[in-house]
Amino acid sequence: MRTEKNHLVKQISSMISSSDYVYFVSFSGLKVADMNGLRRQLNAQSAELHVLKNSLIRKAGAELGIDALASADLTLGTAMVYGSGDASAVAKTIQEFNKKNEKVAAKGGFVEGSVLSVSDVDAIASLPSKQVLQAMLLGVLQAPSRNLVTVLNAKAASILNVLNAYKDKKENNN
Repeated sequence: MRTEKNHLVKQISSMISSSDYVYFVSFSGLKVADMNGLRRQLNAQSAELHVLKNSLIRKAGAELGIDALASADLTLGTAMVYGSGDASAVAKTIQEFNKKNEKVAAKGGFVEGSVLSVSDVDAIASLPSKQVLQAMLLGVLQAPSRNLVTVLNAKAASILNVLNAYKDKKENNN
């Protein structure tokens, strides 16, 4: 392999290994202006998009020891979307762009050591954002203590109600 290709394979390998997520996207027939629009949307999510040769992506996968990535079905034009942070927000951006422009579609991806299929990428896109998931987890963690306080308050309130009823009964009898 030529030194230029070796350099590109090492660069792609470093992109994959330093990223929290990697999505592979088809873009055949997409206009340059639309591609730049997609890049801007992805940059807002702290993600980058690069058009790469399929064979170089496979070689980078083999170099990293990701056998499933090396045998992935990467055909036609492939762009690699990668970055750090919220993987679901980036998957949603790709999915929403696909609704507007059907020439862009997810081919698969790689997240935390696992190779993703197209359905996996769609499932990630359907997840709430990281902040929403954290808020939901916090609510679940706070629920037992909140329920305990509610039960204790209910018991105290019921005792108070019994005493008030007894007091009212005594006042009515006098």
